[in-house]
Amino acid sequence: MKIRILAVGRLKAGAERDLFSHYLTRFETLARTLGISAIEVIELSESRASHAAQRLAEEGQRLRQKQTGKGVTIALDENGRAITSMGFAAKLTGWRHENQPAIEFIFGGADGLLPEIKANAQFTLSLSAMTLPHGLARIILAEQLYRAATIANGHPYHRP
Repeated sequence: MKIRILAVGRLKAGAERDLFSHYLTRFETLARTLGISAIEVIELSESRASHAAQRLAEEGQRLRQKQTGKGVTIALDENGRAITSMGFAAKLTGWRHENQPAIEFIFGGADGLLPEIKANAQFTLSLSAMTLPHGLARIILAEQLYRAATIANGHPYHRP
């Protein structure tokens, strides 16, 4: 199984990128024990259109072009379903047991995700009831991927 993170916007060099890389590297160390063969991060540039609807359409089109259409698509959205770390770990383990070829996490730009992307996702996930900056949201996802791997491996990092 592969993990793909598709995101509109690029993390800036510095603390955001460093922390994201830190948790992603830690996750990669345990990923093979979960049957995860590869982790890919694809960052797409933000649209420069002057109107939100046009930005949303342009970014959505670029995201759709990068999607493989294989496996499980998870749309990250503030109106998605909030789950616990244990629940997230269980979902990842379940998809592995279903022999899903990939899990694609999709982050939209500042205007969100194109409704068609959300409608076609198998799961819509909210990382918080609060609105998060995109960089912080990606860091939280990377940390939760690592935490899920530690939960699945019985590692003491997660203490319920």
